[in-house]
Amino acid sequence: MKTKSFLELSDVKAIAAAAEAEALKNKWAVTIAIVDDGGHLLWLQRLDGAPPISAHIAPGKANTAAVGRRDSKVYEDMINGGRVSFLSAPDLKGLLEGGLPIVKDGNVIGAVGVSGVKSGEDAQIARAGITAIGL
Repeated sequence: MKTKSFLELSDVKAIAAAAEAEALKNKWAVTIAIVDDGGHLLWLQRLDGAPPISAHIAPGKANTAAVGRRDSKVYEDMINGGRVSFLSAPDLKGLLEGGLPIVKDGNVIGAVGVSGVKSGEDAQIARAGITAIGL
C-alpha cells in the first residue's frame, strides 16, 4: 500500500495568497480556484474587478487539471490541433490553458485554476501559487 500526500488548509491558503499576490502585482483581476486530487473545490477567490464568468471557468480549469493529471492547456492544444472530439469528453469543463496540477512525489494532489486574463497569464498566476508550497 502506498502513502499519499494531500493538501492541507495551510497549503491551500499559501497557494491562494501567492497566486493573489502575483495577480495583484500585475494588476490582473482574476478568479483563483484550488481543488483536491479528485477535482473537488477547496478554495474559490474572485478578486475585485474579475468578470463573473471567471468564477465558473477557474474551477473548471482546476478540475480538468486535477482529474486529467496534466495541464489543462494540453486539452486546448489537442482541440486546436483538430481533435475536436475532446469537446465531448465527460466531466472535463475547463479545456483552456490556466489549470495546473499540483504534483508531489509523482502524484497529483490537487490543482489550481485561474481565469480572468490571457490564458498564459492565468497559468503564470497558478504556477506562482504552486511554487509557494515548494512544488
